[in-house]
Amino acid sequence: MNKKIQLLGIGNAIVDILAHVNNQFLRDIGACPGSMTLIDNKEAEQIYNKMTSKKEISGGSVANTVTGFSKLGGTAAYIGRVKDDHLGNIFVNDMQSIGVDMRLKPSKKGAPTARCYVLITDDGERTMQTYLGACTELSREDITSKNISLAETILIEGYIWDIPDGLSLIKKALEISKVDSSKTALSLSDSLCVDRHRQQFHKAIDNNLDIIFGNENEIMSLYEVNSFDKIPQKLKHLKNLFVITRGAKGSIIFYQGNTITQKALSVNNVVDTTGAGDVFAAAFLYGLALKNSLKECSLMANWCASKIIQQSGARLDFSLPNKYKNNS
Repeated sequence: MNKKIQLLGIGNAIVDILAHVNNQFLRDIGACPGSMTLIDNKEAEQIYNKMTSKKEISGGSVANTVTGFSKLGGTAAYIGRVKDDHLGNIFVNDMQSIGVDMRLKPSKKGAPTARCYVLITDDGERTMQTYLGACTELSREDITSKNISLAETILIEGYIWDIPDGLSLIKKALEISKVDSSKTALSLSDSLCVDRHRQQFHKAIDNNLDIIFGNENEIMSLYEVNSFDKIPQKLKHLKNLFVITRGAKGSIIFYQGNTITQKALSVNNVVDTTGAGDVFAAAFLYGLALKNSLKECSLMANWCASKIIQQSGARLDFSLPNKYKNNS
């Protein structure tokens, strides 16, 4: 029987495969340095076989947030589709080792587990080759009252709208959340994702969603403005909680006509900004779970984001100072 948890994520289950390569490797696979390219299964296998030393870890935006939430001390669960193969087992075992309750068993059939090759050259630049595979086969049937019950907050990845059964399964999840009185949150994923699904995102925001996470480019795309200065006017009459990251400018929260601005903390050595927004969301949601004020949540989230960009990858290898756990 599922246990009561504070956060449940629904997202694209992707194994991140990190490897240090030279520029000749990129030329051999036809990859432009710094690009992100979608590839098919055949290309994915060819690249995997060419790699020598590599690190394999569970990934995907909401998976990163869920694991970050768990590492901070929260109780978390995850719904995402992987296959019962080598990488699928890596994904499940990695999530479970962090304490995340995996609500779906790996599939015995269908496409191989999704993976993102993160190819790092000597100059620190990351080139990504992504095969979506099994994660696109998440379906409405995977969303049940049992699977998403007992969750205080449900976080949905924007990319889920891209998969064939995405809209249907999201509607079902939101319907169940109403019955269970769960809070619902959306991660906007990226500005191009917002462009593809702007109308559906607005519909969900108007009718169902309590919290929206995004960066300034994503929120500007959502409201089709060319300047962030126009965003406050767009949001001031809405009842939703908008949590927006702005990189070196820090973060800003809009909630029912109120604005909370938080400056970014000073960082001397930026190593990797990948996953910073995911970790920010994890810490913010953890602050909410502790019933901290919105300002305290933003302070905690900014601190965690400042720490994660000083290391490689989106896995927290630090502890949260007690001063950020005001009400724990």
